[in-house]
Amino acid sequence: MMKIFTTQLMSYLKRITEQEELAIEDGSRLLAQASVGDGTIYFYGYKELEGVTMEATKSSELIPNAKPLFDENGKMAEVEREDRVILFTHRSSDEEAIQIAKELAEKDLQIVGVSAKVKDLEQDLETITDVHIDSKLLRPLIPDDDGSRYGFPALITSLFVYYAINFTLKEIMSEYE
Repeated sequence: MMKIFTTQLMSYLKRITEQEELAIEDGSRLLAQASVGDGTIYFYGYKELEGVTMEATKSSELIPNAKPLFDENGKMAEVEREDRVILFTHRSSDEEAIQIAKELAEKDLQIVGVSAKVKDLEQDLETITDVHIDSKLLRPLIPDDDGSRYGFPALITSLFVYYAINFTLKEIMSEYE
């Protein structure tokens, strides 16, 4: 099982590296605008992807000026025009993330979305955000004997994208020093 899981996971991480490099750079540049100015980078992670918010705001690899988009009571931060928002969710079709993105876009705020792109949707997270990074993972990785699947490492792929953004952001910010 672990060999299948590891092989499949590595394949997804490789695809993100190869296919999302420009989007990661564009997203990092958008977020850098807040870091260079007096802005804040607000993070939102849907369900277990809240782990990305924790990594960005409380870990040894945090992003300067990063804060959670929602407080512990579920109240959204007062996001200003100089701020940027990055939303992590499972799929580009996730309604909760779409609603948050719409609310932020109505305030003319700059948004980076990170989710697995669901094809052939009229409106999704990609169409609402300024930059979208495809995390690629649409279904669990390991097939079971009954035809179902399990092993859905959305937090791992999201953290991989987070680190790619963080490293790229560090490179961009070093140009301003």
